[in-house]
Amino acid sequence: MNTIFAAPVFDATVIFEGKELFKGQGAARTWAEKLAKELETPIDVRKIGTGWALFGTVDGADCVWAIHGQRLKRMQAPE
Repeated sequence: MNTIFAAPVFDATVIFEGKELFKGQGAARTWAEKLAKELETPIDVRKIGTGWALFGTVDGADCVWAIHGQRLKRMQAPE
């Protein structure tokens, strides 16, 4: 399932291996805090290549969120 959250993401982004990621760790942390409140689960940030993504566990499944069309979108975890 690729969940898209409605709140717009107007932070600087980078493209790495076709995925739009947060350019800065600080912006990613801010969105991780918002997502953690929304989902009521801990969300962390990790570097993927040249950018930052959000990581957490929802309903027992590991999840990764990046950006798609200025929205947070759940994506496939990097291998």
